[in-house]
Amino acid sequence: MAINNKTYNNVIDTLKNLGEEHQQISTTTTGDIFDIDLEKNTKYPLMHINPVSVTTRRTELVYNFQIFIMDMVKNDDSNEQEVYSEILSICIDVISIMSNSKWQSQLTLDIDAPVYFAEGDFTLEPFTERFDQAVSGWVFQLPITVENNFQSCAIPMDNTLIGE
Repeated sequence: MAINNKTYNNVIDTLKNLGEEHQQISTTTTGDIFDIDLEKNTKYPLMHINPVSVTTRRTELVYNFQIFIMDMVKNDDSNEQEVYSEILSICIDVISIMSNSKWQSQLTLDIDAPVYFAEGDFTLEPFTERFDQAVSGWVFQLPITVENNFQSCAIPMDNTLIGE
């Protein structure tokens, strides 16, 4: 079976779709951590996808992301514990979906469809930030592994020798 290589766009679109389809997430954004929109018109809870790096393996690519999920906190912080609890539950949902690739292939109704894998242990760190609005939430590293066949026949190059 031929491997259908996943691109950066495919991985980002999958994560954004996950955030957009999750019924407890109101806004999903992507980009650098400084691109998080904390304006007063942002709908919360917010999921932000921060690309960190890509690692190559023999037959795989591992896309490494920082995932921020947050919600507004009252000025007196009286609902901070509740926000932490609710947002942690959403974080676990994201990890669960990306860790159970069997579920993903059922969505496409194609048993041979390439899927995304998130493996290992995850450490979630709480945070509280004060900008135009006070927000609290959790941030965690999410490594997404995809198959890649590193096909050298499809590289757009002339038949010239390299390293003469």
